[in-house]
Amino acid sequence: MPAASTSSSPAITSSLADQAKEAALAAYRGMWQDFVEAGYTSDWQSSKLGQYATGIALTNLSRGLYADHYNGLVTKGAPILNPAVSSADPLNAPKKIIITDCGDSSHWLKYRADNGQLADDKPGGRQLINAIVEKQSDGTWKVTDYGVHDVGTC
Repeated sequence: MPAASTSSSPAITSSLADQAKEAALAAYRGMWQDFVEAGYTSDWQSSKLGQYATGIALTNLSRGLYADHYNGLVTKGAPILNPAVSSADPLNAPKKIIITDCGDSSHWLKYRADNGQLADDKPGGRQLINAIVEKQSDGTWKVTDYGVHDVGTC
């Protein structure tokens, strides 16, 4: 009886790529979830912010929250996210994944911390978001940079 073929490298490669994409998407969602939680009190020093973000992304999250804290603002609600992987590099065993999203900030607005009044003069809406998510040396995936475009860009 001939030996069964044990060659499964295409399946393994595909599985590694799929796992990387799922991990990158989870990191992207986790970053925004932690940012939303920190935004309730504008906690720019939240230790959770570094859980799924690093580098420029972490700096931008912290700076945004610090600005809100300094200006007496908090954020209520949450964005609606619809992320998708737009590219993976290298394709078979990604270390860098680009995510494209059309986030909706209609129910994620800034309020005055002192009186609870709405501080946003714009109602929010659908915004194009691009993010770079990279595999870290410890094997975790973190958002390293992101850009949020103007309302109405998607």
